[in-house]
Amino acid sequence: MAKRVLILLEGSKGNGPLYVREAQRLGLHPITLATDPAQYDYLTAEGSEAIRIDTNDLETLIRECSRLRATCDIAGITGFPGFEESLYVTVGKLCRHFNLPGPDPASIERCCDKFVQRQLLAQAGVPMPAYRLAANARDIEGAAAEIGLPVIVKPAFGSGSSGVRLCRTADEVSDHATHLLGEKHVWQSPPRILVEEFAQGPLYSTDTMGKTVIAAGFAEFNRLPHFVPCGSMFPATLTDDEHARIVEVSQSCLQALGLDWGPTNIEFRWTRRGPVVIEVNPRLPGWTTPRLIELAYGIDLIKEHIKLVIGEECDLRARHSRTAAARFLVPNRDGILDRIEGTGLAAAVPGVVDVRFYVAPKAPIVRKGDYQDMIGHVIAASTSPAQTKAILQRAVDLISWPITPFPARDE
Repeated sequence: MAKRVLILLEGSKGNGPLYVREAQRLGLHPITLATDPAQYDYLTAEGSEAIRIDTNDLETLIRECSRLRATCDIAGITGFPGFEESLYVTVGKLCRHFNLPGPDPASIERCCDKFVQRQLLAQAGVPMPAYRLAANARDIEGAAAEIGLPVIVKPAFGSGSSGVRLCRTADEVSDHATHLLGEKHVWQSPPRILVEEFAQGPLYSTDTMGKTVIAAGFAEFNRLPHFVPCGSMFPATLTDDEHARIVEVSQSCLQALGLDWGPTNIEFRWTRRGPVVIEVNPRLPGWTTPRLIELAYGIDLIKEHIKLVIGEECDLRARHSRTAAARFLVPNRDGILDRIEGTGLAAAVPGVVDVRFYVAPKAPIVRKGDYQDMIGHVIAASTSPAQTKAILQRAVDLISWPITPFPARDE
């Protein structure tokens, strides 16, 4: 009998190992197709098969999948969108070509363009910040003046808060426009920049599968004017009415964007107007979110997504109710990470689930002002938000990771 294969496009240092292990537990043989498989260390550690291929070339991917199908049963295809989320469009196109379950590529493509996404949500009456599209510095500065400071200035494509900045003054708008339009920011097409009203209030998110809202969480960011994640908690502490309102707006987003298959992550700010949609991401969130949702609700998002991908029925019923939270370890300076101490003590704190660093001692630390600044995390779970926060704080206080600044240029 031909082995059942799960095709994974590219990889992910966060969710990638979880998909590989879960696929194997489900009796599938995962095969990763990647432009550079060597960058995903876990593939070797997990003994998972990988093939080097240009994942930007749809025709090449179709030929490779056809070759594999000659000897294997391809049960499903999915992948891990990186900074440019267009890879998930490719996943949808491959699924359509091989008549496999998958996302609608047209809906994903519209959603990945944040300006088009805003237009579709506005047409559906979804509450959002005021926004304008700009292509050059003059347009950016004019849009900021029209909306009124402070504003958020960010690329219309991308993820992980890369290139996103809060600008409080006209000079800051001008400086960030120069940065985005300069050589350091790589554009795959002519620049498209969003200038948006700064929606002030706590940040929440919902995670969905198909049309079902599974979880609502709370997130914290620091290092303004940049947006660097520093913490996350599930479930969010919302009243019944607030939760119902967020669920209602989430479902309006899914309907407006045609996202009725697979995972979606929706971000909100709770303002004086109530929940205002910041962004809709047509994919499973990365880093610690799937683990937190499993700890809080007993729902394994990765397992259920794989089941959906291979044509099986999902089970999205909550099995328990706990509070799970993560604290991300974020450096406050650039330099060399001298050492890491106390992780064993932190892991031994009752209620701590995971303590992990993504970098090793002596690694250079250069902050970028986005998700890449996170160098580790601590995860804890308990029966209440207050207890979980206390456990996290106790564990984090036991960890030491001093950074020595880089020598001054004249030294």
